[in-house]
Amino acid sequence: MKRTCVILAVTALGAGSAFAQAIAPGEVAYEDGAVSASLTGAPGDPAEGRKVMNRGAGNCVACHQVTDLTEYPFQGEVGPTLDGVADRWDEAQLRGIVANAKMMFPDTMMPSFYKVDGFIRPGDGYTGKAATEIHPLLTPEQIENVVAYLLTLKE
Repeated sequence: MKRTCVILAVTALGAGSAFAQAIAPGEVAYEDGAVSASLTGAPGDPAEGRKVMNRGAGNCVACHQVTDLTEYPFQGEVGPTLDGVADRWDEAQLRGIVANAKMMFPDTMMPSFYKVDGFIRPGDGYTGKAATEIHPLLTPEQIENVVAYLLTLKE
């Protein structure tokens, strides 16, 4: 019984510290558009990031082409191809671009996936009412997972 309580306490402390390390959207430190600190304090999972890239929450293939995502034949042509993106940008730059590309490229059409303020007249769904609370499009874990996946895309 005593051993079980100790294991549960250690597990709870470990889980609490994982959640405590997540950086809130308004607290992300951008340096020339790059974000050097992990948003979660843990490495991302490329396989999970691949899921976000496709028709998932990120829907990146709506604007970008990724040869690795062959199961999605109709990919976008608005943004640059992401093939070889890990050769063009480092991890901090990719994290900054995914979190809020406007910090690096002010005129970009890419949405800010980890931002909750500075919007003009955000609405509450399709109700015609002002938003009462704004959530980022992606969670910190999803951002780290996408970055981990993008780092696999080399020439």
